Amino acid sequence: MKAIRNKANIFFTGWMFLFVAGCKKESPNPTPPVVPPVVTPSFDINSINDNYASLAPFARYLEWGSHNVHDPAIIKDGEYYYCYNTDVGYGIDVRAGIQIRRSKDLVEWKYVGWVFNSLPAMGSAFITSGGGTPFNSLWAPCIVKVGNEYRLYYSLTCSLPRLSVIGLATSSSPQGPFTERGLVVTSRNNSTVQTNAIDPAVIVTPGGEHWMMYGSAWDGIYSLQLNPSTGLAFTADDKGTRVANRGFTGTAYNGNIEGPDIIYNPTLNKYFLFIAYDWLETKYNVRVMKGDSPNGPFYDFNGLDANTNVDHGPMIIAPYKFSGHSGYQGTAHSCAFNDGSGNYFIASQARPGSDKFFMNLHVRKLFWTADGWPVASPERYAWEKDSLISQADITGAWERIVLNYNVVPGYAAEQLSPDFQLSTDLTIDAAGTLNGNSADTWTYTAPWLQLNWSSGTTEKVYVQKGRDWENKRANSMIFTGLDNAGTAVWGKKK
Repeated sequence: MKAIRNKANIFFTGWMFLFVAGCKKESPNPTPPVVPPVVTPSFDINSINDNYASLAPFARYLEWGSHNVHDPAIIKDGEYYYCYNTDVGYGIDVRAGIQIRRSKDLVEWKYVGWVFNSLPAMGSAFITSGGGTPFNSLWAPCIVKVGNEYRLYYSLTCSLPRLSVIGLATSSSPQGPFTERGLVVTSRNNSTVQTNAIDPAVIVTPGGEHWMMYGSAWDGIYSLQLNPSTGLAFTADDKGTRVANRGFTGTAYNGNIEGPDIIYNPTLNKYFLFIAYDWLETKYNVRVMKGDSPNGPFYDFNGLDANTNVDHGPMIIAPYKFSGHSGYQGTAHSCAFNDGSGNYFIASQARPGSDKFFMNLHVRKLFWTADGWPVASPERYAWEKDSLISQADITGAWERIVLNYNVVPGYAAEQLSPDFQLSTDLTIDAAGTLNGNSADTWTYTAPWLQLNWSSGTTEKVYVQKGRDWENKRANSMIFTGLDNAGTAVWGKKK
């Protein structure tokens, strides 16, 4: 996360309750008091809005819910999902510490506190020792549970290029208190070839090995083996090895590469490496590669090693705009996870096109194609089930988005446009044609819809029920998938 925030002090006022006992004469058969039933207000999903300016002041942090979220890390523990994220706020200064929220359903989120009361001392000391002044905010956390211990990895940096640190804190509870345990990996403002030591993502293999992906800009994404007992680097001062890079225009990166995340799918027996490309406020998008080991190599859709100097895909989430809405941009630095029952999700922030400084948590369902690639829902999760859609219900008017991509080398100064991918009209005709053109056809074997275009492009998409968030309409239909070139395709029924 590339935002700088200042600390705000919070004072909590305790309440004292005075109970006074009194005496009175009771009637022989006193009437028991009438106790009104406790009514718990039901959550209104329509209360989630892109614009939350009225809730943004720091004094209302307990009402933030899914607002003011960036670089989320989510773990399920018991009946709750816990979300940890970068210290951010819309138009305000926020205190440092890594924000914590929890939810039972991935839709209604409650703010529960912070990991730290201030900047962690060990991380701060490293930045200071390198001549820097730590930013008063912690970025891009990662959370894993090892036995009964919760391990929280944080990122801390400063204004000096690449002077950064990833540290570890532990707790016996997902809500803390957390105690700092040490520094995992560092990077310095020097000529050494190394990536920036921020954006950790840790995985524990079925065999018990612990690996951390990390990195931003400079030299791509690294993989570092950790000591399972301590959670720190397996070998002291090891920086790891590079496992992913991206393309160049001349000598300059095509844009940023950062924010790795990694999961293991036991059904497919593959590791999936998710990476954020481009500038976080605008073109931020999610790429995914897969491999047999968390230490690489990982391969893209075309079978190229992710460590080669080209842009890799598929790109499964990117700035997009359905009709009648300002769209969403900055849709990367993702966290993929499962619910323990074989259902996969992917979370990231998203910034509405109407004001890119609002930062909302988007949690989407992940599906898996026949050839083993994850694809993300075009809409946020809203309690929908994976029920099959009938062929008759598929026909009609849709919006369709093809997630194409335009290279704009550079960072904030160059990538001013989010490069929204716009929806176009799609009519799925009952006669088996598309848009009334007999040369364009479709077939359906639930839940997979295949769109066959006369251009030679074939799109295989997963169809399911979903919420139309742009229009606050429940029980819509959506689809997501890839075409034969590995380009993601989204759809929503009108």
